[in-house]
Amino acid sequence: MTHSDLALRIHAASHLTGQFRLRSGRTAAEYFDKYRFEADPVLLDEIARRMTPLVPSGTQVLAGLEMGGIPVVTALGRHTGLPCAFVRKQAKPYGTCRLAEGAEVAGRKVLVIEDVVTSGGQIVLSAADLRNLGAQVDEALCVIDREQGGADALKAEGISLLSLLTAEDLRAAAAS
Repeated sequence: MTHSDLALRIHAASHLTGQFRLRSGRTAAEYFDKYRFEADPVLLDEIARRMTPLVPSGTQVLAGLEMGGIPVVTALGRHTGLPCAFVRKQAKPYGTCRLAEGAEVAGRKVLVIEDVVTSGGQIVLSAADLRNLGAQVDEALCVIDREQGGADALKAEGISLLSLLTAEDLRAAAAS
């Protein structure tokens, strides 16, 4: 499967048109419903396989953000062999009361994993939380970069955004 074939499959599975309010508060006429590609085990496995070479050297922990980053990080962990942390938006007030469940992040180089990035807002917040826990966070990796300012917002926080695909990749694949 080529890069363009993968883009076409993701576009076919997840691209919706209409009026959608994004987490960033913005309104969009197109939406990539991540749950549609994350719920397809064959497609999710191919996504993780393709993301594996994008994992920076020296990464010690993959940290998936609640909720969409969790299936992606789990699949990616299977391909890389790296331990995973599951990062909540806020620590739960019962049980372990942890913000990051699973692998320990303190003192380790952590790669934040997200499904779709628009403004990068949740990555900025979660990276700050992870850094407060002692993690070294310099990069984030996503399946789709919507190319709407997320990379610049992350760069301002000292985080480089890596992406498997961009919104333009998906549009170009669908148009061909």
